[in-house]
Amino acid sequence: MTGIELQALSALRALAEIAGMFLLAQGALYLLIGGRREQNFVYQLFRIITRPVISATRFMTPKAIADRYIAFIAFFLLFWLWILLAYIRQVVCELNGLVCG
Repeated sequence: MTGIELQALSALRALAEIAGMFLLAQGALYLLIGGRREQNFVYQLFRIITRPVISATRFMTPKAIADRYIAFIAFFLLFWLWILLAYIRQVVCELNGLVCG
């Protein structure tokens, strides 16, 4: 059972990492492209990919927080989720006497 748990934790951590990278890339394009971002195909693709994370963050945050801050909050939530999953993975490894790198 430990193998399945470690694989699930690794997969969740990888998903959090990929979503965070897409948010970073979208933010970089936002800065580089400026006002023309709505016509840029790559920026639109990143928006589609990050939409679930942004929507989930909007659902969790109070309505008093402006929409322009949601992407920042989503990135930092993903970052801390990534750290938490690494910690949990390490604890699972230690409890089962495994060496995880």
